[in-house]
Amino acid sequence: MIGISKLYCRTVEPSDALRYGRDSKRLPPHLLQFSKDKIPVVVWNVTQRCNLRCVHCYAHSRDIEYRNELTTEEGKGLIEDLAEFGTPVILFSGGEPLMRRDLTELAAYATSKGIRAVISTNGTLITEQKALELKEIGLSYVGISLDGMRETNDRFRGVEGAFDKALQGLHNSQAAGIKVGLRFTINKHNVNDIPAIFDLLEKENIPRICFYHLVYAGRGSDMRDADLSLEESRRTVDMIIERTVDLHSRGKNVEVLTVDNHCDGPYIYLRLLKEDPERAAEVLELLRMNRGNSTGIGIGCVSWDGSVHPDQFWRHYTFGNIRDRRFSEIWADISDPLMEGLKDRKPLIKDNADRCARCKWFDICNGNFRVRAESVYGNIWADDPACYLTDEEIGYDDPE
Repeated sequence: MIGISKLYCRTVEPSDALRYGRDSKRLPPHLLQFSKDKIPVVVWNVTQRCNLRCVHCYAHSRDIEYRNELTTEEGKGLIEDLAEFGTPVILFSGGEPLMRRDLTELAAYATSKGIRAVISTNGTLITEQKALELKEIGLSYVGISLDGMRETNDRFRGVEGAFDKALQGLHNSQAAGIKVGLRFTINKHNVNDIPAIFDLLEKENIPRICFYHLVYAGRGSDMRDADLSLEESRRTVDMIIERTVDLHSRGKNVEVLTVDNHCDGPYIYLRLLKEDPERAAEVLELLRMNRGNSTGIGIGCVSWDGSVHPDQFWRHYTFGNIRDRRFSEIWADISDPLMEGLKDRKPLIKDNADRCARCKWFDICNGNFRVRAESVYGNIWADDPACYLTDEEIGYDDPE
């Protein structure tokens, strides 16, 4: 997760994170990515069921009854363990989390244990009453997925009217006093909608947006040909930066982030190095605190059936199940070779990759997204094919 507005628009300084000792338990939400201990944020996919049919869904969700989901009591046991472990945030996801009848009860239990509760939703089921319930239990944030404006979004979501219902859910959340933001997965079919999405942010007073680079997992594996080219990715990040700067220059302090491609960090630094070297030095310090991709380190995932994954895109690999062992025990157990490798991946990447192995930004990017390397090359420790930095920019041709 790369904070475009934090880094480029100076909304965060290195001293802001240092003031809290970079301790997950003390850091406010907007600084959590700079924590030193990297106690994981946990994505809990509470259900596989969804009322939409998104073409890029990593969970292969459908609108059917699925068996073997964790019970309410099992879910509360997970929450208790995460609270003891020090997990700062639980992100309730799916499927569509609001299709789970006890979601409000589970989120309330999380907040009662001192964990920040947020949800990732398509927004279509957030009625006025549901928004009030979520506000009452202390939900911190609602992230609503829109993958374009009306026509584009509904095509991606597979259901006509999904855009209008999501927008109504956003309005209901705002009216209830819940912080709400957007989530947008970038690909060839919706990239031209990004300017209109920025206009929507301003029109609707939406304070936050996350732009996700495409990850080849679930139904998203079938969209690999729809991913941007490397040059298109660069141009898109440039556009996001420029629109963000424009908003902030006019006093519209929207938080803008990119997610799932950590070469965005060095790219921002290299741009700033030409424009504002003093700020570039501060950004480099923040990027070192961020430490790049956090799969298996600062983010983890629990599936609807209790399986524990490195993150939400790794459903084909599990470290164990919370029905057998606590999440905290599973997460600390490096006897699993993938868990051990993700926590210390540099030696493995150096032995298997080309560009990543020689990249001078490795400690800032941490090898980027391993699941993309696996999807394209069949090798977890190969280069991430979505890195758009040139050989010159990564220092590939520097003398050793």
